[in-house]
Amino acid sequence: MANHKSALKRIRNSETKRLRNKYQHKTTRNAIKKLRELTDKSEAEKAYPAVVSMIDKLAKRNIIHNNKASNLKSGLSKFVAAL
Repeated sequence: MANHKSALKRIRNSETKRLRNKYQHKTTRNAIKKLRELTDKSEAEKAYPAVVSMIDKLAKRNIIHNNKASNLKSGLSKFVAAL
């Protein structure tokens, strides 16, 4: 266990950030799954910008890698275009 005040604070902060990142990542993954389940093109086109925004935010905050974000967005755009 940590012996310094600053180390204890770092542990608390790290746990808070870990939980926040986990929540945001899981929420985005669920949104991607819901988008991929859609069969109506107009609904998919409406949902697509919100999902892309969520992916961009994850990449900006270093929760996922920039290349992974690009690959996800590319795959989703192909999916929506093919509907």
